[in-house]
Amino acid sequence: MSLSHRLPCLYPGCPLTFKSQHGRTYHIRNAHVNSNAQSELNLGPDLSESPPTGNLTQRPKQRHGRRIEHPYLTGLPCDANGNFLPPGTQPTPRANATPDDWSPFESEVQFLVADLLYRRVEMSASNIDTLMELWETSMGVFGASGPFRTHRHMHTVIDSASLGDAPWQCLVTGFSEDVSRNAPTWKQTAYEVWYRNPDEVVRLTLDNPDFSGQFDVCPYIELDVNDKRRWANVMSANIAWNHCDAIAVSHTDTHGAMYCPIILGSDKTTVSVATGHVEYHPMYLSIGNLHNSVRSAHRNAVIPIAFLAIPKGDRRYDDDPEFRKFKRQLFHASISAILQTLRLGMTSPVIRRCPDGHYRRVIYDLVAFIADYPEQVMLTGIVQGWCPKCAASPKDLNTASRPRTTALTDQLVQVLDSKTLWDRYGIDDDVIPFTADFPRADIHEMISPDLLHQIIKGAFKDHLVTWVCSYLTLANTESQGNAILDDIDRRIAAVPPFPGLRRFPHGRRFKQWTGDDSKALMKVYLPAIVGYVPDDMVMCISAFLDTCYIARRQDLDEDSLKKFDTSFSKYLQLRDIFHTTGVRPTGFSLPRQHVLTHYHSLIQDFGAPAGLCSSITESRHITAVKKPWRRSNHYKALGQMLRVNERLDKLSALRSDFVARGMMPAGHRPPAGTSFFHGNLDERQPTNSNQDESDDEDEGPVDDSVLGHVVLARSRMIDYLRDFQGLAAQINEPDLPILTQGFLADQLHLSGEIMPLITSKVSVFHSATATFFAPSDPSGIRGMRRERIRSTPSWRGQGPRHDCVFVTEDDEKPGVRGLNIGRVTLFFSFLYDGTEYPCALLEWFTRVRLDQVTGMWIVRPDFIHAGNRRNKSVVHLDALLRAAHLIPVYGSERLPLEIDAIVSLDTFMAYYVNKYIDHHAHEIAF
Repeated sequence: MSLSHRLPCLYPGCPLTFKSQHGRTYHIRNAHVNSNAQSELNLGPDLSESPPTGNLTQRPKQRHGRRIEHPYLTGLPCDANGNFLPPGTQPTPRANATPDDWSPFESEVQFLVADLLYRRVEMSASNIDTLMELWETSMGVFGASGPFRTHRHMHTVIDSASLGDAPWQCLVTGFSEDVSRNAPTWKQTAYEVWYRNPDEVVRLTLDNPDFSGQFDVCPYIELDVNDKRRWANVMSANIAWNHCDAIAVSHTDTHGAMYCPIILGSDKTTVSVATGHVEYHPMYLSIGNLHNSVRSAHRNAVIPIAFLAIPKGDRRYDDDPEFRKFKRQLFHASISAILQTLRLGMTSPVIRRCPDGHYRRVIYDLVAFIADYPEQVMLTGIVQGWCPKCAASPKDLNTASRPRTTALTDQLVQVLDSKTLWDRYGIDDDVIPFTADFPRADIHEMISPDLLHQIIKGAFKDHLVTWVCSYLTLANTESQGNAILDDIDRRIAAVPPFPGLRRFPHGRRFKQWTGDDSKALMKVYLPAIVGYVPDDMVMCISAFLDTCYIARRQDLDEDSLKKFDTSFSKYLQLRDIFHTTGVRPTGFSLPRQHVLTHYHSLIQDFGAPAGLCSSITESRHITAVKKPWRRSNHYKALGQMLRVNERLDKLSALRSDFVARGMMPAGHRPPAGTSFFHGNLDERQPTNSNQDESDDEDEGPVDDSVLGHVVLARSRMIDYLRDFQGLAAQINEPDLPILTQGFLADQLHLSGEIMPLITSKVSVFHSATATFFAPSDPSGIRGMRRERIRSTPSWRGQGPRHDCVFVTEDDEKPGVRGLNIGRVTLFFSFLYDGTEYPCALLEWFTRVRLDQVTGMWIVRPDFIHAGNRRNKSVVHLDALLRAAHLIPVYGSERLPLEIDAIVSLDTFMAYYVNKYIDHHAHEIAF
C-alpha cells in the first residue's frame, strides 16, 4: 500500500500512518487514550445565581457538565463550637496520639492478630486458646510471649476500645392494657427490643475517615456535557433537594448546614430452620451522604441499630385481628422510640465531625426505608395487595394512580369509616406509622425501589420463569413439557464458563433460591428457551431484561430514563402473550410488577435504585445476624450476637483510625493475578500446571486507584518450551511463529517483506487480568472491577478452558459494530530490542447479524477460505477490552447429553454475544 492510501493518526502531532482502521484504533488506544480508564466530570465554575427550585427539569443551558449545588444547605465547615470557618481553612487533626500508639493494643502485630482471628477467620474460642498456647510455647525459648494469653484476653482488649463504641440498650414493652390471667400468652409477654442510640451511630459514621472522598456535603443537580440531568447518589436526587428547600424556609438557622438524609431498612431473616425456625428482625441505618458504591461495597456503611421484637402466639391467634393489630402497633411504636434521639437534630443543627476531618452543622432528615413488599405493607399501614406508593386498586394494577401521602391518608381517616378505608382505599386505620412522630417524614414517600424483590426475584424468577414453565406444560403434554424443561436445564448447564458466573450443573432444579441465583439465571436464561416458546415470549423477556439492566445501573441520565420507558412499554405490550396463551387468564394485577410504573419517578426521587436495594440489607444479614448466630452457643444467642457486632465495629473503627494516621496502608492486599512487575519476565516466579491458578478468584471489586488495563498473570508456566518453534509444535499451533512475526512487524511499523527475527525466550501464561471501569457491577469505591481471562489446557481437572474477549476495532462505531470478538488460545510474552510484548493468540469470530428476537448479536467462527482452519492472529494485550461471553445458538433440536460447558464453544456453528452477562457488557454489546 502506498503512503497516500494509509490512514493517518488522528492524535495531534502524531506522524504515524496505518494500513487499516483497526490498526489506527489500536494505536490511538495504546499510545494516546485508554478508554477503560475512569473519567471525571468537568464541573466548571461555581454558580453565583440560585439553582432552580420547584420543577427541577427547568434549568439554564450550560456549556460544560457540572454540578449545581443547593444554595442554602451548603455544608460549610465550622469549628467544634459551630462557628463557620474562613474558606480554605484546614481541618484540625483528629487525635493527638503518636504514630506508634496502637491503643488499646500494644503493637501492630497484636492488632493484626486480633483482626485476623476475630474478624477475618472467625476462629472459635477454643482454637484461639490452643493457638495462643502453641505460640507461647514456641516463643518461650526466646524469653518472649505471644500476643494474647487466651481468647478472653483478646476479647478484653477489643472491648476496651472506645472508637466505634455504640453500646446496645434494651427497651422492654408489652400489651398496654390490663391483662387477665386467662389472657393469651402474647398479651402477657414482655417483649425486649435491643437497640443502639441512632444519633451515636450517625456520629460514628460521619466521623469515619475511611469514607473521605466518597461523601457529599450538600444536595446537587448533576448535568452532563449535553446539559442533561444525571441521577446517581441519594444527594443527586429530587427528595434531598426538595427537603432542603423546605428546611431552609422553615428553619433559617440551618443555612450553611450539612443535610444528612437518614436511610433505614428492616427485614426478618431466618438463621436456622432445622433448630426450630429461629428468626430475627434486624433494623439497619445508613446515611445518604455516602456514595452508593460505598453502601453497596459493605464497608461498614450500613449499621445494625436494632433487633425488633417478633411476637409469637398460639396457632389459633394467627388470624386474630387483635393480635395482628398489636404486632403492627408494636412494630411502629418500637421504631419511633428507637429514633427519638434523632428528633432534635431534625429541627436544630448538631455539630458533627465529617470524614474529611471538618466539623459541620448537621441537620437530620428521614428520607428512605429499604424493605421488601411484606415489610412495606407493615410500614405504610396498607392492605395486602395494594400499592404503598399510589392508590391503584389491586384489581387494576396496570397503571399508576394518585400518589399516596400521609396528609391524604389523614384526611380520609377523618371522614370515612374503617370498612370504607379498607375496601376502597386499602388503608388500615389501626396503624399510625412511626413517621407521624418526626418532622417532614412521610412513610409513603420514604418507600424506596427494591430491585431484588420487585424485579430480580419477583417479576423475573417468580413470574416470568414460572410463566414459561406453565406455558410449556399447557402447550404440550405433561411428558413432552417435562422433556422440554429438562432440555432447557441442560442448555443452561452447558453455558460456557465466565468470570464470576454461577454454575447451574443441573439447570434450575434446586429448592432454595437466593437473590444471587436469580441474578445468575437472568444472565443465561434467554438463549435456553429460544425455539421452545413463541418469539413474542422471547422478545417479552428480552424487553424485561433490558428494563431491569437499565434500572440496575449505578447512574442514570435523561437518555437512560427514556430507554427505560421504551423497554418497559415494549415489555407491557408483549406481556399479553402470556394472557393469550392461557398462562395468565386473569391478567397482570401484580404489586411487584405494578411498582415498575413508578420507577421513572423513583429514580428521580432517590437516585440509582441499586444504592437502596434490599440486597444490601440482606447481605448485611450475613455479617450482622447469621455469622454471629453461628458463633454463639445458640442458647439465648441474641446477647452473644450483639457483643460480636460491637467487637466487629470496634475493629473496623480502629483499622480506619490507624489508616488515617498513616500507621497502616489504605485498602487491602492486591487481588490475586495482579502484576505490578516492570522488569524481565524471566524473573517472575514460575509455576507448573499442577500449581495452576484455578483456585484464584475469577472476578471482584478493586479499591485501588488504577487505570483500566489487561495484564498477564504473575507467574509463567514452566511446562512449556521457551522457543517459538518448539512451543508451536508442543501446543499444535504451527502458525504461531509467523503470526508473532507479523504482529511484531505491525508493532514496529515495518512495511514490505521485512519480518523481524525473534530470538528471546517465550513465556506462557494461563490467564490475564482485565481491570476496567464498571460501576454498575460489583466494584470498588471508585467503580473499578477486575476479571480473570483464562486460557488453560486443564480447568479444574475437567478439560481445557479458553475464554473469549472483546477487541476494540473502531471506537467510532457503536456497540458490537466497533468490536471484534476472539477466543484466547494462548497467553504469552517475549522480549524484542529490550521491550516486553505481552500477547494473546486469538481465533476470531465473525459478526452475522443483530437478532431481533433476543436482542443479542449472533457471531460464527471465522474460517480461512471456507476450510476447517480457524482464522487466527496475535494481538497485544492492550488491544483487549475485557472478557466476552458467548452462548450457543441451540436451535430447535434437543441438546445431546455429551455436550457440556467445557466443549460448547467447540461444538456449535453460531453463538449469541451475551449482553446480559453483566451490566458493563449490556452497555457495550448492543
